[in-house]
Amino acid sequence: MAYSPRDLASLHGALLRRNASRWDEMVELPQWVSLAQHVVDKIVANKARYELVSSRTSVPWELVGVIHDREASLSWLANIANGDPWNKRTIHEPSLRGPFKSWEDAAEDALLRCPPFAGRWSDWSTSGALTLLELYNGVGYANMGLPSPYIWSGTNQYTKGKFVADHHFDPDAVDHQLGCAIMLSQIYKRSPRDAVS
Repeated sequence: MAYSPRDLASLHGALLRRNASRWDEMVELPQWVSLAQHVVDKIVANKARYELVSSRTSVPWELVGVIHDREASLSWLANIANGDPWNKRTIHEPSLRGPFKSWEDAAEDALLRCPPFAGRWSDWSTSGALTLLELYNGVGYANMGLPSPYIWSGTNQYTKGKFVADHHFDPDAVDHQLGCAIMLSQIYKRSPRDAVS
């Protein structure tokens, strides 16, 4: 769906407010905390690779890490744009990207040259970061007034409802993947100096 600049500004403001409120009210579900800690261990262990991408794109390293998990299950063979192999032309949206010489080159392309153009983002407050992450996945949930599982899975802010395929929403499907918010929360608990303010 194409949005006018005015629509995007309005959507951005609404998402910022919703995400700020949800972050303040968020509780990490106990049954998800151990998995979140395990995934964050892996993200932090590879901080240097994420920082390299951050230096090329201005996207904070911890956001690169959580996108890597959501889009590619932390596989170094997969593109953070969509999970496709980075050494081949992508077939999922964004399609026809690559092939690339390295995971880092593919990540740079995804963050700088693919919507929502994360490298142009300037609001790295927590609500701003969550909003960018939601835009990265798409605004289908926001358009329905629902919390995005991409962000909120593993917290009290999400129970069910999921796009199980492009443009196909199942109100009873449950996302079993960690959301970005619980991962960021665990990163910030471990390294408060890295928390976006």
